[in-house]
Amino acid sequence: MYTSAKPYFYGTGRRKKSVARVRLYPGTGVITINGKDIDEYFGLETLKLIVNQPLEVTETIGKYDIVANVVGGGISGQAGAIRHGIARALLVADETYRGALKASGFLTRDPRMKERKKYGLKAARRAPQFSKR
Repeated sequence: MYTSAKPYFYGTGRRKKSVARVRLYPGTGVITINGKDIDEYFGLETLKLIVNQPLEVTETIGKYDIVANVVGGGISGQAGAIRHGIARALLVADETYRGALKASGFLTRDPRMKERKKYGLKAARRAPQFSKR
């Protein structure tokens, strides 16, 4: 595994309730999430694509090994948080990527959150079934 003696670039990503701490090491393109390989951690191919998007935009696939620790939320939110963290870490690595990452929208934290449940309702907006009698 990686030790703190190796130089790395750091980025924090967030999405819904998920928080990802991402470290980029110069390497061959191995992605490790919570100690597991990306193929083990994310079963769906779409989630793997989401994680790789910032690397595709900046054309850095295979240049960095990625180690991510992610907590909270579901797998979709975690994939989004890792994407945000990778984009921020790439910015630390090379400031010239800012234009491409910004244009793709990877540097903006997605503000959409789950709406809270209100009293008198069954869910955030779902009302109890109406009956005349």
